[in-house]
Amino acid sequence: MEFTTGGRLEVRLTPDDVGKRVSVRRLTGGRAAGERFTDVVGVLTSWDDGVLSITRRSGETVRVDTSSLVAAKVVPAAPARRRGPAADFAELSAVTARAWQPVESERLGGWTLRAANGFTRRANSVLPEGEPGLPLDEALAYVRQWYARRDLPAYVQVSTGAQGTQELLAAELAGRGWESTVSAEVRTGALAPVGDLDAGRTEVTLARSADAAWMSRYQRFETPAPEVEKVLSSGPSVWFATVPGEDGASPAAIGRCVVDGRWAGFMAVEVDPSHRRRGLATAVMAVLARRALDEGASAAWLQVENDNEGARALYDGMGFTTHHHYHHYRCA
Repeated sequence: MEFTTGGRLEVRLTPDDVGKRVSVRRLTGGRAAGERFTDVVGVLTSWDDGVLSITRRSGETVRVDTSSLVAAKVVPAAPARRRGPAADFAELSAVTARAWQPVESERLGGWTLRAANGFTRRANSVLPEGEPGLPLDEALAYVRQWYARRDLPAYVQVSTGAQGTQELLAAELAGRGWESTVSAEVRTGALAPVGDLDAGRTEVTLARSADAAWMSRYQRFETPAPEVEKVLSSGPSVWFATVPGEDGASPAAIGRCVVDGRWAGFMAVEVDPSHRRRGLATAVMAVLARRALDEGASAAWLQVENDNEGARALYDGMGFTTHHHYHHYRCA
């Protein structure tokens, strides 16, 4: 990481650079403890009382005292990845939203308030795609009231880590006491390699709707409800995959795919614990990918929570890489 101009390290940031992507080098520890330099790259979200707040790609915020700065500068947006399909944040945000639609929604300027009787945070959170058309405190008060009328907690889904994401909004929410809860990665990859994966002799059936057997394997709800079926069936072209269980038992594995133009989104890939490590998740995704390829898709996306190490390893092996992160901020 190069900070020099004419051989000298320089601090070339001012409070006017809030909102820009920056790179800083700071000195940590003292001479007695041993000097050490650390680098931080991210979006400068605030500059208050001599302290910088920098939000990294992952959503983590690092606070840096200006007295510790050795060098600092504005840097270009992260370069486009060389692997996988090219996509900007706005396109991918719209595609992922169409694949998981709420039961009801309301627009507040560039924000969409979404509700589905509490079934998943994605369908019961605000999706900010621009400015709300009100001062932020007024907009958040309206959000709290809107969800309270539905007996739901107020969440805002905020993305970080790509050009056009919402690091500044994340900082504003955190400053008002909103807490970041579940965080996840949005990953993308080429679709054809997924379809080329060897599914073995595993029997995978496809259907346009989720039947009772499929729902019995899905683990995201306690009792069947109309909003579950409505959310799961939403999207331009929806497919459900099932690996039947033995002797009429609950399915060994399931999955869901939504085809939307050039994109195929994979969701709800679940395997019975007693059938894991047999390649069933791979088989489900391969069969769904082939169907999506037949419908003209060429790119794939999926979402995986940060702490789901098993799924992340599986998707690493399939060539999926992180495009951006999202976080659900809950009103304190």
